[in-house]
Amino acid sequence: MTLIEPGLKSADFKYSPSLTQYMRRRSREVKIGDLAMGGNNPIRIQSMTTVDTMDTQGSVDQIIRMVNAGCEYVRLTAPSMKEAENLKNIKDELRKKGFTVPLIADIHFTPNAAELAARLVEKVRINPGNYADKKRFETIDYTDTSYQSELERIRERFIPLVQICKQHGTAMRIGTNHGSLSDRILSRYGDTPLGMVESALEFVRICEDLKYYDLVLSMKASNTQVMVQAYRLLVQKLEEEGLKPYPLHLGVTEAGEGEDGRIKSAVGIGALLEDGLGDTIRVSLTEEPEFEVPVAKMLADRYSSRPGHKSIKAIDGSPLNPYQYQRRKTHEANNIGGNNVPRVFADFSTLKDIQPDDLKQIGHFYMPATDKWSMNDQGADYVYSGENQIPFMLPNGLKEILDYRTWLKADDQTNIFPLFNVKDFLKDRKDKHPVLNFLRLDLDDLNEDLLNAIRKDQTTVIVVDTINLHAMPEQRRMFFELIDHEVLAPVIIMRRFTNMDIGKLQIHASTDIGSLLIDGLGDGVMLSTELINLKDRTKLLELLKTFNTLSFGILQAARTRMSKTEYISCPSCGRTLFDLQETTAKIRKRTDHLKGVKIGIMGCIVNGPGEMADADYGYVGVGKGKIALYRGQIVVKKAVASEKAVDELIELIKEDGNWIDPPRV
Repeated sequence: MTLIEPGLKSADFKYSPSLTQYMRRRSREVKIGDLAMGGNNPIRIQSMTTVDTMDTQGSVDQIIRMVNAGCEYVRLTAPSMKEAENLKNIKDELRKKGFTVPLIADIHFTPNAAELAARLVEKVRINPGNYADKKRFETIDYTDTSYQSELERIRERFIPLVQICKQHGTAMRIGTNHGSLSDRILSRYGDTPLGMVESALEFVRICEDLKYYDLVLSMKASNTQVMVQAYRLLVQKLEEEGLKPYPLHLGVTEAGEGEDGRIKSAVGIGALLEDGLGDTIRVSLTEEPEFEVPVAKMLADRYSSRPGHKSIKAIDGSPLNPYQYQRRKTHEANNIGGNNVPRVFADFSTLKDIQPDDLKQIGHFYMPATDKWSMNDQGADYVYSGENQIPFMLPNGLKEILDYRTWLKADDQTNIFPLFNVKDFLKDRKDKHPVLNFLRLDLDDLNEDLLNAIRKDQTTVIVVDTINLHAMPEQRRMFFELIDHEVLAPVIIMRRFTNMDIGKLQIHASTDIGSLLIDGLGDGVMLSTELINLKDRTKLLELLKTFNTLSFGILQAARTRMSKTEYISCPSCGRTLFDLQETTAKIRKRTDHLKGVKIGIMGCIVNGPGEMADADYGYVGVGKGKIALYRGQIVVKKAVASEKAVDELIELIKEDGNWIDPPRV
């Protein structure tokens, strides 16, 4: 479904204050206890407890750890009346200890629990997909009359909660989750960002009718493309309907653990922050909640100020549809662009005296005994060696790039490709490569002569660089210039990082590059360092390995190149029926060689099958020691003993022909 016709001016897009200068969307201020969000307030940090809400002391202790880590709001699950009632005990204990952090009750399925919780805590979160609505995976043919009748039923069930919130000064988050859209919404709007938005707006309209405005909205998904499109469309629809500009709670649901979870969160959340959207952040990791907080803070702190960045000329028109993924059209040069997956480029230009063993850092392994090469699923496609030609024959899956003037002196000018600067590229050259030439430039280099030269040369691949601290918008502006001038050359997104710890590197690179990839911009990734004189060769090799792994991780998180198994695992909460971290590690150990397979690991039926919406297989807790196994969103085994469940999951994968034996170590 095309929501915006291509070619409309950016003035027709209401989702972002600016596509070139960071400007935060001005949202309505909402007070949550004594701590307001939205308006002129900073981006707030929150997380969710993993302890059973009936465990008062355990919950209090964990909340204190979260607050000490920097958490400003704390959410607890209240799946039934008894947990909702115990929120008072938890709150009382916290207040006795001097902690006034606002508490949020997370509600699914149970309006009565929400109504009780709204009297006790500062905010309630409801999911419009399962609050007074149903999901039985049925397609229903509604007439306008029957659909309106359903809306009236929901309105009647929802009004008491709104009235209680108004009476007690309680805020509310209306939080749509991609995987838990109701049958009613799916039947009318399909499994789309528009369906997610409409699911929330039905409840927002009721609130506004009742003059209740203390709302926060969210559009979470485990698919980063869907998530970004839904949030943008939500802002657009609020504007179009004249509804209030409510604050936005940002999060990638079920992001996973470790590096993968951090990269995926930064790709989705970072793309929206770059658009100026977002008033509070929750990073969902399958780890202890206090470990989520520093990641969220790193994301938010980057936008507290943007000192020293170059001004970027405003974008008058956008050639993209921001609500629907479509990859930028390019011609194919060798194996780059066109219909090829985005390529990974390793920058070895700072490494002297390159040895065969060095290439294992980028997924290529030399075996001296047989004089052969092997490659893993994260083998880089190209290696840029600058002025230092690699003194040995490379494996077939890896090609070398040299600086143009060094390439001129190379013995092999067929299997090695040149990288030009703008000055050399614009010369009347007869010595270019007949198949593939790289051109490094930044936005300031673009002019009519250069654009015409690139347009005429079907062998050119652009390597787009920037030194702007506001990197992503500058590179986005460059892509728009290329599209507007009908330049079809593939583009490699290059980013350079120096003296940055691994945590910040993951967040910054994932945001800057992933934000472009989500919009269909980019045909490859090159992460680089300027540490040319790094004396510790081992540390430089470790950095090159980190860059390679991160590049593949960003491509996977943006859903543009799948190179490994994807785990859609929930962050655990008081509803969880097994040890999520231990179970995820166990499943990963047995299945992490299954390239491109997506496995959802959900702690309870609330988070599955809905939250693993696009997983191929699901592992869902349904009772103490009992697991349900899913193929897609269809349950195929309902109550498997937990000690046998991983084996049964593997058997299911084998039945479908998606299993391969792991490589021998």
